[in-house]
Amino acid sequence: MIHTLTYYLSEHPSIVNFRWSHTQSYGSTWSFLFTSISLYLLLSLSLHLLLSLLPRTKPVPLGPIPALHSLSMSLLSATIFAGTLLSSVAEIRDTRWLFTRRTKTTPFQWLLCFPLGTRPSGRVFFWSYAFYLSRFLHTFRTYFTILRRRDLSFFRLFNQSILILMSFLWLEFSQSFQVLAILLATSVYAVVYGYRFWTAIGLPGACFPFVVSCQILLLSCNIMCHVGVLLMHFLKGGCNGIGAWGLNSVLNAAILFLSLNFYVKMHLRKRGKKGGEFGAIKTAEIDVVRDKKDI
Repeated sequence: MIHTLTYYLSEHPSIVNFRWSHTQSYGSTWSFLFTSISLYLLLSLSLHLLLSLLPRTKPVPLGPIPALHSLSMSLLSATIFAGTLLSSVAEIRDTRWLFTRRTKTTPFQWLLCFPLGTRPSGRVFFWSYAFYLSRFLHTFRTYFTILRRRDLSFFRLFNQSILILMSFLWLEFSQSFQVLAILLATSVYAVVYGYRFWTAIGLPGACFPFVVSCQILLLSCNIMCHVGVLLMHFLKGGCNGIGAWGLNSVLNAAILFLSLNFYVKMHLRKRGKKGGEFGAIKTAEIDVVRDKKDI
């Protein structure tokens, strides 16, 4: 069983011989990237505008579709995580002599910093390509949100579009750090979408904003790893795809800022709703009382 899984996740010829190519890999051109992101934005905004113009009615019933989507995304994320992990182990095993004799790079350093001249081919780039394609499946969450709540936020559109762009840059420029980024992201996605499936079928949820907390944790880990990449770049004489990495770092910081801003606003909104129960008591006075209780 384990041998079979290992073969299909890291040793299959399609995985070992993978090569990112504009002529052979679906969705690998810049025109496809910008067209697909533009269509996602256009469709989301059009759907939101259309529902806004209609008379106020109940949310569009979607049945079990969101729950099934969450379950499939959780399983897909777990598969990409397992494939990336096994492929990384296999790549380190097969090229250990290259690390030590030519670049003097340890396996951990390779996870942070690809040697200069690395090409987007082989096992780990196959799973990076799978992760890139899976980003388009994540966008269905936007449509579900619009249909059920008629709500559309700038953060959601920005986040989904930027994540598609970043995963494309990983492949296009053989960017360093992408292996760790995929492992971190897919592990969190597997848990988050599993949680969404859990709550979608009627089981109790967490007593705190679980999904937002996981997203902030993921982004915080990414930023810490980016610091490691920067150190490796200067200490080891350069990391492959450092230009794309720089753009990736800026975009990650922007997403983290927006996530924290969203988290704070949501927390303040909940506090405001609770404060409304006191009627005549001023909001400022309530905040003082609560602050004292928190202390």
